Amino acid sequence: MSVDAENVKKIARLARLDVPEERLEPLAKELNDLLGWIEQLNEVDVGGVEPMTSAVETQIHLRSDEVTDGNIRDKVLANAPKSEEGFFVVPKAVE
Repeated sequence: MSVDAENVKKIARLARLDVPEERLEPLAKELNDLLGWIEQLNEVDVGGVEPMTSAVETQIHLRSDEVTDGNIRDKVLANAPKSEEGFFVVPKAVE
């Protein structure tokens, strides 16, 4: 696939970027160079390689999944501009 100035102009419009006319050709060349690097990656044999989420193996320490109410309702409501009967009061959004 090759990118030309018209493609760059369309991409810029979709990304809502204002790209001057004199920058379209250089950007097209840069995008073509990037696509060339991606094509080189397609040549790498990745058969038998397990997918990974990180280059460093880490152990995630999780807390036990226990449902609690926190018992801090009054502290939470103290941050609210307005509350009634243990609930937040918000302005009406729908008529």
